[in-house]
Amino acid sequence: MNKITVIGLGASDLEQLSLGTYRLLKQADHLYIRTEEHPVVAELRSEGLNMESFDSIYEENDAFEDVYRKIVNKLLELSTQQPITYAVPGHPLVAERTVQLLIEKERLGEIELYIAGGSSFLDPIFTALRIDPIEGFQLLDGTDLKRDDVRMDQHVLIGQVYDAFVASDVKLSLMEKYPDHHVVTIVTSAGSRDEKLTEIPLFELDRTVTLNNLTTVYVPPLLDHEQRLKEWSSFRDIIATLRGPDGCPWDREQTHESLKRYLIEESFELIQAIDEEDDDAIIEELGDVLLQVFLHAQIGEDNGYFSMEDVLETIGSKMIRRHPHVFEQTQVDTTEEVLANWQAIKDQEKPKPTTLLEGQERLASSLLTSYNYQKTAAKVGFDWPSIEGAFDKFQEEWQEFRDEVKDGGPEQQLDELGDVLFTIVNIARFLKISPEEAMWHTNEKFKSRFQFVEQSVKQGSGKFEDYTLDELEEFWQQAKRKEESK
Repeated sequence: MNKITVIGLGASDLEQLSLGTYRLLKQADHLYIRTEEHPVVAELRSEGLNMESFDSIYEENDAFEDVYRKIVNKLLELSTQQPITYAVPGHPLVAERTVQLLIEKERLGEIELYIAGGSSFLDPIFTALRIDPIEGFQLLDGTDLKRDDVRMDQHVLIGQVYDAFVASDVKLSLMEKYPDHHVVTIVTSAGSRDEKLTEIPLFELDRTVTLNNLTTVYVPPLLDHEQRLKEWSSFRDIIATLRGPDGCPWDREQTHESLKRYLIEESFELIQAIDEEDDDAIIEELGDVLLQVFLHAQIGEDNGYFSMEDVLETIGSKMIRRHPHVFEQTQVDTTEEVLANWQAIKDQEKPKPTTLLEGQERLASSLLTSYNYQKTAAKVGFDWPSIEGAFDKFQEEWQEFRDEVKDGGPEQQLDELGDVLFTIVNIARFLKISPEEAMWHTNEKFKSRFQFVEQSVKQGSGKFEDYTLDELEEFWQQAKRKEESK
């Protein structure tokens, strides 16, 4: 079987190499190195070691993952001829993608791999920065850094920041969470005679410092909750504190039932912000809706029934399950096919109802219940062929209601008014309009216009009884014209 020995070149110069590592390098008959860009390489060459680097592969490819895979493929090819030695910067098992790819090949039985070790850059980094890793630290890859990888309450070390291009990507990712002026430290050649630490504000990361293969970016932690408000965990801690023994009496008293009306109110306020295309308001109202979600999750955790993790797992697995065209191999070409797949998967997940209308009730809204009933019935063909049938039915029910208003009693009037509303919901369904949203929109419109009328009265005599209905109607029309002019 093909044999590859992997050796770590350490973090800096020849002085820090262990005697065992040095001997292995001297004894290697066929030595290959990932890159020449390491201070120990020139010193080893000066002592007569022959080695071949893969720097040409870097020059031929733009993506690092392509570089690493081609290096591994070349190593596999070379190892078919004789055992080889492969040397990498630092420790082979610390931030070294090519070694991880070799380990994958070993698990597949394609090669025999011997990892000889070496000193990583972490020990000299910790020494240079005077930090204790037990406080919590992260080691992240600068070439593949994502905003959500970062824990702001921990020491963050970012390796592989080779040049200004990588540094720019790292900076932009970090600035999505950290303040622009958060001071970071550029550590170069840690543990060697050329060790250098440079502190700069985050926004200058890609501007003023020379970067190379021996560069690590250190981002110090932000321990204050108010400095970490862009992290999910901080908001969760805030809600837990509010619900805790020393928290807010109002928050501690809330239950799932008591919060229902707030969730409805906040959802409609978000809809209003969306309708007004007000980004700042959307941000604020999304936060208010999110507050309701976190409060319900915290109540579940306090009561011992469920936690936010259960909520996340449930919705995450549902999204993956119901999007096989994204996460699996199912092929769909249109939105209609997506919706059909979604419904088919949903039907498989849910117990078969004893009636088609089971589970369609929405206790908080009779309008939505009516909408759901009619939509479900329409799916099996119980529907007007066109919207004209719905309009005709509305006219019929409207006349019956008027007849009951004229000659009937309260029960008959209630019954016929319900029929009228039901037909209006049916018309909304044909037009793909949410009756709940339409009603909410009209309520808000009435509120705005009536408040204008109210303010006009206050600016006048201050008493509604001093104005005729026609005069109040004129105020109303002024409010309407004011809205239309916006």
